[in-house]
Amino acid sequence: MISEEKKKVLELFSEGRKLYKLMKFKEARSIFAEAIKIDPNDHPSKLYYSRCTKLIKNPPPPDWDGVFEMKTK
Repeated sequence: MISEEKKKVLELFSEGRKLYKLMKFKEARSIFAEAIKIDPNDHPSKLYYSRCTKLIKNPPPPDWDGVFEMKTK
């Protein structure tokens, strides 16, 4: 059985991903931050929080397909 905390984290992650795909990176980052507050070990939320931070600083082109391209190893 999944805990109520984990359910909330999953809901937040899903909401954050929707915003991420819409290129609303600041809003998405805030949602991922909420998930991380609930579960500091939630690696998917941490990953997307980091990606949002990078994409806020360096926005993708308008025709962005949602794929994150790593620039370094």
